[in-house]
Amino acid sequence: MPCWYYDKKELRETPSILDGITFENERRYRKEGARFIMECGTKMGLGHNTMATGVVYFHRFYMFHSFRSFPRYVTACCCLFFAGKVEETPKKCRDIIKTARGILNDNYFYSFGEDPKEEVMTLERILLQTIKFDLQVEHPYTFLLKYAKCFKGDQQKLQKMVQMAWNFVNDSLSTVVCLQWEPEIIAVALIHLASKLSKFTVQDWEGRQPQHQRWWDMFVSDVTMEILEDICHQVLDLYQSTQKEAQLPNSPPQKPPSRADSPTNVKPMNPSGGGAPAQQQQQQPPPPPPTNSSSGNGNHLDLNNIQSIKSLANAVPSALISSSCMNNSNNDALPLLPPGPTGPTGGGGQGQANYHMYHAPPPPPPPVVPMPQYAAAAWNVQQPPPTHYNAAVAPPPPMPPNMGVPGGPGGGYYNAGGRQPQQRYQ
Repeated sequence: MPCWYYDKKELRETPSILDGITFENERRYRKEGARFIMECGTKMGLGHNTMATGVVYFHRFYMFHSFRSFPRYVTACCCLFFAGKVEETPKKCRDIIKTARGILNDNYFYSFGEDPKEEVMTLERILLQTIKFDLQVEHPYTFLLKYAKCFKGDQQKLQKMVQMAWNFVNDSLSTVVCLQWEPEIIAVALIHLASKLSKFTVQDWEGRQPQHQRWWDMFVSDVTMEILEDICHQVLDLYQSTQKEAQLPNSPPQKPPSRADSPTNVKPMNPSGGGAPAQQQQQQPPPPPPTNSSSGNGNHLDLNNIQSIKSLANAVPSALISSSCMNNSNNDALPLLPPGPTGPTGGGGQGQANYHMYHAPPPPPPPVVPMPQYAAAAWNVQQPPPTHYNAAVAPPPPMPPNMGVPGGPGGGYYNAGGRQPQQRYQ
């Protein structure tokens, strides 16, 4: 099974950061996607396990892909849609998109493209390959309740502490602690944080042994206080960053996956020559509809004219390639269809030969088999009705001996051979 836990150095070298997104913006995008999954799942009545599974899929997905290539809200809908199948609480894709449309504004919903369902369904296959078909995910909720049942003390204070720890687990999904530590350790750390804030100290618990110095020694081993404090600080920093981000403008929208920028593995450098990555450029607003004007450079790729996934899959070329494409000196672009009589070579010349060097010749058309012609009168001939048997014309054939009439010649069917008839009932 793959290992889904990373150290802090690896979390600072994600594909998004290597693609030019700053560390702060990358964490901000993760938090926005996680909270969108929680809000969308809550409105649809999904359970906490389904929403948490979708958030974990979301964080794992962006350890292999960039936010520039895959917009976060489309990925969030895809993760929630797929998590519903895994946790056996499925929801229809159109219902998830409808709920997302009610949450997002027009600028953010632009990232879903012209066919939102096609974008989500296409991204689902990419998500399944990215998480390496590792579908089962454990969450701290189960361990939180398991540990809390062993505590002894005031039940009212204990219930308040457990509720606070449960809220911390919900908020921890907006961070990357699920990519750093196991759910057992996260549950221990957030119970420890809740006990400090609620002023409920766990002094005794069931199953306590003399070698147990702290209550979590009975459940997890080799967990230092530094690890627990690091998890607690990441969750507490989440609330401080929320207050700072309230004064910042909304993050820019993104293009749909079929029109997103291609990712790069080169870390952009500052113009001054330093080794730090450049700051993220402000993304442009949604581009206007594509026009028929073309740029002067024939090799330039216009991102605004990239078709969606569905249009590319259903597109069927209806005309031959223009002569400017055929006369291009760049041999990397091969024609999609063989040039016809109106092409540059005309009548299957050199251009037709070059086409068959890279493509198999088209198969010949199937032979036309004519339908057999039947005489119209043959279908309309009505057969004469059968005539009744006339005894005067010819005598009937003799009846077999064993088929005679009972009591007559032959003894009948039930008395073949002259045997005495037996009584049917005794």
